[in-house]
Amino acid sequence: MKLIDIQAALEAEVIIGADWLHRDANGACGADLMSDVLAFTKERAVLLTGLTNVQVIRTAEISDLVAIIFVRGKRPGKDVIQMAAEKEIPLMVSEYALYEACGLLYQQGLPGCSRQVARCE
Repeated sequence: MKLIDIQAALEAEVIIGADWLHRDANGACGADLMSDVLAFTKERAVLLTGLTNVQVIRTAEISDLVAIIFVRGKRPGKDVIQMAAEKEIPLMVSEYALYEACGLLYQQGLPGCSRQVARCE
């Protein structure tokens, strides 16, 4: 699924990376524990989270994630935005809660990254 389609499905505001929304996402992960993201997320996935600190960007870079979507209308600080721009990681903000946002993307056909879902690889 293209990031532009994810943005539309979540009615998300693009904070940084509008030029990168042509990229494909192979799956999605919803988490606030970055250790879970490191352990269970597949490459080329989108991270949906309520955390807005620089650890999210570092985790996304290590895990080869294609975008970060902050849920519940949470907005990252300038340091997070600057780091994401340097790493070319698109950032978006959605007003949906984490559960709802993940459900909407799953409903649109974007798989999760659980071990039971082979399509996310």
